[in-house]
Amino acid sequence: MRQPIIRIVLFTALAAVALLGFFAAAPSRTDAGSISTAVIGMFPKSTDEFAYADLKSARKLPWFAQMQDQMLPKQMRDFETFLSSSGIDPNSQVTDLAWGAIMSADGSSGQILGVAMGAFDPSSTEARFKAQKLPMIESNGYHLYAFGSGGGASDILFFFIDSNTAAFGNRSALEKLIEVRMGTAESLFTNDKIYPLITEANGSGLIWAVLDKNSTNLAMHELLPQASQFPQAAAIVTRIHAMIISVSADSGIDVQFQAVCDSVDDANVLGAAMQAGIMYRRYQEAQSNPDFAKALDHVSVKPSGDRLKIDAPVSQDELLSLIRTKALAPSSM
Repeated sequence: MRQPIIRIVLFTALAAVALLGFFAAAPSRTDAGSISTAVIGMFPKSTDEFAYADLKSARKLPWFAQMQDQMLPKQMRDFETFLSSSGIDPNSQVTDLAWGAIMSADGSSGQILGVAMGAFDPSSTEARFKAQKLPMIESNGYHLYAFGSGGGASDILFFFIDSNTAAFGNRSALEKLIEVRMGTAESLFTNDKIYPLITEANGSGLIWAVLDKNSTNLAMHELLPQASQFPQAAAIVTRIHAMIISVSADSGIDVQFQAVCDSVDDANVLGAAMQAGIMYRRYQEAQSNPDFAKALDHVSVKPSGDRLKIDAPVSQDELLSLIRTKALAPSSM
């Protein structure tokens, strides 16, 4: 079963936190929830999804550590174990993280690409990894270190761009980032489909993300799994151009979605279908997962011009209950 998009957004952020937790961080930064355009411009034009997390603020939240422990996949837990056995403290922190996905043409698979901001000591870190004989691939003067053999399609590699910036991801995605830095490939600035929305989303939350048309189509099927029961809505979903997701938090959490529809009429019809779908989902969850059903009571759906806005606030008590009952945990770890 596919997981609701709120789980996917949080899960992706936490997995990235685990992956990069060994870096020591104490940098200066921009306003909370925003990222420099210089970092955005490191990503290639072909990036289909782009997201940002203000990790320094997130780690101050009372529920963050519990959620992180619950949602980390086995691969990331193994990575933490590897770092600990190497004498590296996996609890060291980066403060800001940007990541994206580069999907295949048919959307069936994707490459992960991320950039972490912090205060790093590349020379001493690389010296430790060389001593441990960690697999290393050289690309245009950069040293890409691998968790795994480095040759597998799903292997994660990382390298230092400078003492304040590190990149991680699958090899082909990292090589695209390097091409952008070398000036031989276009950056995300030239992607007229999602870059304007990234500019709009920047600074909108503790975690925020922008999805392109194909990724939005998948997200809408997660938000409205009953779409097939509403033929008109199902057709509208295929016409949605993009989506902005923003997560703000203090004691609890508030996830907001904005679907950029093809027209005002599409937004209105989809809004009605979404409201019906949420009611049906609440009915389904009421018996087996009452905490999750209760959280759905607060979800609001509001068409606004050609956009459909969905607001899903969850109080701290409700969030802690969801964590306790593992309602937000991925179906497989």
